[in-house]
Amino acid sequence: MTDHIDFRGVYPALTTPMFEDGRIDFQTLRENAQRVEAAGVDGVVPVGSTGESATLTHDEHIEVVEAVTDAVDDVPVIAGAGSNNTQEAQSLGERSVDAGADALLLISPYYNKPEQRGLEAHYRTLADTIDVPQIVYNVPSRTGQNIEPDTVVSLAEHENVAGFKAASGDLGQITEIIERTREADFAVLSGDDALTLPVLSVGGYGTISVVANVEPERTTAMVGAALAGDYDTARTIHHELGPLNRALFWETNPIPVTEAMHIRGHHGPTLRSPLTRLAPEYRDDLAAVLDELDEYVPTDEDATAQDDDVAEVDS
Repeated sequence: MTDHIDFRGVYPALTTPMFEDGRIDFQTLRENAQRVEAAGVDGVVPVGSTGESATLTHDEHIEVVEAVTDAVDDVPVIAGAGSNNTQEAQSLGERSVDAGADALLLISPYYNKPEQRGLEAHYRTLADTIDVPQIVYNVPSRTGQNIEPDTVVSLAEHENVAGFKAASGDLGQITEIIERTREADFAVLSGDDALTLPVLSVGGYGTISVVANVEPERTTAMVGAALAGDYDTARTIHHELGPLNRALFWETNPIPVTEAMHIRGHHGPTLRSPLTRLAPEYRDDLAAVLDELDEYVPTDEDATAQDDDVAEVDS
């Protein structure tokens, strides 16, 4: 396997900004990648579900990966990839690595609903042929098929299968996977912002996060506190983020987060068809949620105190 990535921490699933005519706004994409890197995230994830991977051509997919890898300096880039066709997933994964990706986030095959043996064979083929760390991505609400714990535990034995993005909403299943992979160097990451703190509490490594596009400082502070064992601080921030976490799923992701980024001035509200802009009746409510968060902005003193807490636990 190539370079090791620890995978602890916060990895924003980046949005893909669009112009009104549907073209990708690459300059804004680069600026947003740099903005979250400066906020202290541990890596970035372009062209996942939040990055509209389903509406991009493969060539655009690779162009987004290239733009993000060029933009960031010191954090790994985990490129979304995957397909319901193993050969196509292999091609897209290889092209993403050639474009500069340090690791891959591989959604499970969707629509055709393979059996567990098919899922395992799919991931093993990719792990055997693409020599970078790979994260298995389970989101059954989108794919129509759950990756069972036995399958994940078996895949964790492969040196290139480095982790698991858990977006099933089933905390019991996530806990079981963590229990059964504790002796391995295997990163279980929350794929649901509302469950990030519970997942960390049972041994998760961090999060591939939607909310971190909008609130990277708070998200990194919460995860950093939890990883340092400071659950009082982590719970406080978790509850601060709760209304926004819920608002970002009022409609299908990435519709609300795109609107939130627009309200914050990070890019326009345009999405690729068939996705549509957030319904008008939600926009004022989303703005109010963001305004409430803006009423409290962590100070430099808060950040210094948090760094001291982490250093004290690590020492």
